[in-house]
Amino acid sequence: MPTPDFILQLRAKIGHDLLWLPGVTAVVLDDAGRVLLGQRADNRRWTLITGILEPGEHPAQGVVREVLEETAVVAEVEHLAEVYAGAPMEFVNGDQAQFLTLTFRCRYVSGSARVNDDESAQVGWFGLNELPELTDYHRDRLRAALRATGVPEFVR
Repeated sequence: MPTPDFILQLRAKIGHDLLWLPGVTAVVLDDAGRVLLGQRADNRRWTLITGILEPGEHPAQGVVREVLEETAVVAEVEHLAEVYAGAPMEFVNGDQAQFLTLTFRCRYVSGSARVNDDESAQVGWFGLNELPELTDYHRDRLRAALRATGVPEFVR
């Protein structure tokens, strides 16, 4: 995944030190109850649609932007499903980060799902009983969105 310019600028100043970053995850469901997934180009894992918010970006607008950029699908936010504070992590290059991830339940509005950037190898709709292998992280975010009532869950 390409690193946003603002993170590259911060890294030039602070090196590999821990960064606290706002992330978003979209659980986009169509009228048939299928979920939109992308297969990452870097490791070939299937995931929900995710991204990092730009400085000052409204989270609901940011998650809709990420869905469009990565999949060419127009989505609309229904609920903030979950606020997840992840553990600190270290990337292969030594950069350290900790994400506060906002998971949104979204509904499909329009567009044909397709690879729309260089972050994904494939994009597609999957029935909930026909999901490809997902990490526990993504399964947990999916479950939270499916339970969503409009009152977000807080997870650490």
